[in-house]
Amino acid sequence: MKQQSHKVLVVALLAAALLISLLPLFLLRGAEFGGSDDAGSQMVAEVTGREYEPWFTPVLESALGGELPGEVESLMFCVQTGIGVGVIAFVLGRWVERKKWMDKKE
Repeated sequence: MKQQSHKVLVVALLAAALLISLLPLFLLRGAEFGGSDDAGSQMVAEVTGREYEPWFTPVLESALGGELPGEVESLMFCVQTGIGVGVIAFVLGRWVERKKWMDKKE
């Protein structure tokens, strides 16, 4: 019975995640979903009364002499995400295995 309740919980959480991500698209038709960089620079301009000026330029932009193409930025983001997911999965896997080893020792 415990296994069944876990399945129901997982399905309910997945449904909630889908609703949270899809409902704004349908309920807020025509709304502009801007990035946090734009919102942050607009807020700085409102508070200080001046246009936001970055403190430094990114290292790769300085080395390449211009902005990275969008595809390269997306690739780097995906690689970073993949590495992060791999580390998290490894740690969680170790915790599960440690629990199994501890149960066998008892």
